[in-house]
Amino acid sequence: MAPNTKGDTFAWLDPTSIYINQRAFRDLLTDLLADLDGTEFDVVGGLDAMGFVLGAAIAARRDVGFLPIRKAGKLCVDTDRVSFTNYSGRTQDMEMRLPAFAPGTRVLLVDQWIETGGTMEGAIELVERQQGTVTGLVAIAAEDTPRASALRARFPVVTAIQPGTPWQDECNAQRLSSFDEYEPTRAFPVA
Repeated sequence: MAPNTKGDTFAWLDPTSIYINQRAFRDLLTDLLADLDGTEFDVVGGLDAMGFVLGAAIAARRDVGFLPIRKAGKLCVDTDRVSFTNYSGRTQDMEMRLPAFAPGTRVLLVDQWIETGGTMEGAIELVERQQGTVTGLVAIAAEDTPRASALRARFPVVTAIQPGTPWQDECNAQRLSSFDEYEPTRAFPVA
């Protein structure tokens, strides 16, 4: 994953190096799906915007539908809206089409990462308002924060960076040791 080069108003990591590299992306999906064995879901809800890429790929692999959960003001249909505080401490609104699914639908929520947990909590609230059941959460990384720990206590959480590993410690510090050797061209697909 690429380090942030633009300052603290952006996420500290960028997963697009994984997404552009077919082998890395395939391996990421294979690993996440293996950890989802036994988790039943009817639809994948991807959080705007990086959760769209990972969520849509997981939905396609599992042969289920994909539901985009958007930043407010982007959908041209009736929506339900929730306010939340994001990783930068700003209050934002997020919305989901209304109705998005039948009551009782099992939803797997996917995002790039979970830092404070605010964005994910907003998505959970939207799903539960429509009588959906959140059956699990997926992210590339989930930091050890009080709200993220509360999410882990409430739901199965599948992450590429495994809890209890040195990489989790690096994730918590918001700096991966691989950043020292990061070279963008190494992620390019072979032409």
